[in-house]
Amino acid sequence: MKIAISTNTLSPEARLEPRFGRAAAFVFVDTETGERLPQANPAASAAGGAGIQAAEFIVRQGADAVISGTFGPNAYEVLEASSATLYCAQSGTIDEVLQRFRNGQLDQFEGGPGRRGHRRRGGR
Repeated sequence: MKIAISTNTLSPEARLEPRFGRAAAFVFVDTETGERLPQANPAASAAGGAGIQAAEFIVRQGADAVISGTFGPNAYEVLEASSATLYCAQSGTIDEVLQRFRNGQLDQFEGGPGRRGHRRRGGR
């Protein structure tokens, strides 16, 4: 499985960035090999539509799951159409977020057109 996590920097000490579309970067994690690939978010400084552009970037990278703080309705629609599963986390290092994901401790994000979404307990 390939997971994308929104982060505040490209460094190995990156922490989760709760703002999906404006995150500085994403760390792509292959859960089978443990490989991590940080990539700058090309939409971070977009004048508008950052969420959609970030979501399209994630889809092009082939992510099966995405972890961030929240997702706007437009980003949600793009990611939902790709069959990616969305999870919510509010803080922590990448290692901490991954551990919570593996332990089934992250809530799955559910949203829809015109809504910012809500969290369903017990995602994963």
